[in-house]
Amino acid sequence: MPVQDTMQQPETMLEGEELRQKLVGTWELVSYRVEEKESGAFIPAMGPTPRGRVVFTADGWVAFNLEGSHRHPAKNDAERARLMKTLVAYIGRYRVEGNQWITNVQTAWAPEWVGTEQRRTVVIKDGHANVLTPWRKMPNWAEGRLSRSIIRFQRAAGA
Repeated sequence: MPVQDTMQQPETMLEGEELRQKLVGTWELVSYRVEEKESGAFIPAMGPTPRGRVVFTADGWVAFNLEGSHRHPAKNDAERARLMKTLVAYIGRYRVEGNQWITNVQTAWAPEWVGTEQRRTVVIKDGHANVLTPWRKMPNWAEGRLSRSIIRFQRAAGA
């Protein structure tokens, strides 16, 4: 699905406090796509059936745990290292500015993210949150090349 298909036009986006209130709760990962900037190609960073949750609290905390497809318990250090390439996990305080939430990362799967701010553009529509990251170099994939993630969540059952 092209990025344009998952993001609304600016005039209909929720922003500020209204967006913050809509984010609060638990969201289940539906899809996770990664686009390389240089080639425009989509890379299978998280596989066809990733899983995960993101939880936004009313008092300003966010916790992510997103896992790639087909993860199995590791039997050795090399397998444990490979598992890190299909994981995105962090916790921090968040705030909303315009149509973005910004997380001040306090703990993360990738130590280089601790102490950074992570910006995400988000559009909420029909029980789904469509998220677009800025172009950046991820520690897990694209070998130092710029990429962005295009993520879709749905409100978790019972949330």
